[in-house]
Amino acid sequence: MASGGKKWITLLIALLAAFLAFAPLVLHREAEFAGADEQAEKAINDLAPGYKPWTEPLWEPPSGEVESFLFALQAAAGSAFIGYFIGYYRGKKVGTGEKNRRGAEDYAEH
Repeated sequence: MASGGKKWITLLIALLAAFLAFAPLVLHREAEFAGADEQAEKAINDLAPGYKPWTEPLWEPPSGEVESFLFALQAAAGSAFIGYFIGYYRGKKVGTGEKNRRGAEDYAEH
């Protein structure tokens, strides 16, 4: 596939991801988007009102902002970890394959 075709596919995927991320916010303006922890706690309280947790958190973040920051930091670290290994193995594959030799020949012609 030509380089221009790959750019269009990448742009299309990015626009689709943005649409999927923001569509619920636009379509359901009055909805409450609670986290999975809050939904689970509510479901447990509905099913067993007298339930007492058998363990406590080791540390409770001082505010919701700190909790959100730590969650975002965890997501960024995970993304960086995955992205590094995808890039590493892709570079390793390109560096040892036929594609690399062909690229060197094309470069030498110019």
